[in-house]
Amino acid sequence: MYNNIMDKKVIIFDLDGTLLNTLEDLTDSTNFALKSFNFPEKNINQIRSYVGNGVSKLIERAIPNGLSNPDFEECLSLFKKHYAENMYNKTKPYNGIIKLLKDLKIKGYKTAVISNKFDSAVKKLCEKYFKNLIDLAVGENETEGLKKKPSPDMVVKVIEIFNLPALFVGDSEVDIQTAINAKIPCISVSWGFKDNEFLFSNGAKVIIDNPDEIFKYL
Repeated sequence: MYNNIMDKKVIIFDLDGTLLNTLEDLTDSTNFALKSFNFPEKNINQIRSYVGNGVSKLIERAIPNGLSNPDFEECLSLFKKHYAENMYNKTKPYNGIIKLLKDLKIKGYKTAVISNKFDSAVKKLCEKYFKNLIDLAVGENETEGLKKKPSPDMVVKVIEIFNLPALFVGDSEVDIQTAINAKIPCISVSWGFKDNEFLFSNGAKVIIDNPDEIFKYL
């Protein structure tokens, strides 16, 4: 399958754990929301294990009794508000990501981001950190009919917009399954929120340890 990756012209990236290290800001906003209701706070490793399926699932996993907690919706709303106002505090691109995106643009590749983070945050983060380096940013927007990963909906949208084949780059089992569902190749990264053993056990075929390694497969 990977012998033909050179034909792929749209490189689709996951955001959290792939392009941006957002973990500290996600932890801070989760704990802000939890503290507002006197719920126990979570450490960064716990939050690492909760992310990947969108912010609603993050809060469901963090709050006592999950969705059955009567304060769930308000806690989620507080998280979203706090995160929207504080998502640039500690977040930063992983080493080598800016150079990678610049090199891809120079070589003529189209780039896109798809994420289970809410759409407005995805667009704002990409604008701040990757201005003019990402051609399209798509976040969770199920009210508009785009289902969250691992549904292939967001990948399909990107492919339809560019009318070109695609390759997906991500850091989680959700990204691997998304690529499988969309019937496109996937490259997993080792610098994100999941370790190599976990990724291989969840179907990873190729794992890279630094961004420049992507060019071995393009």
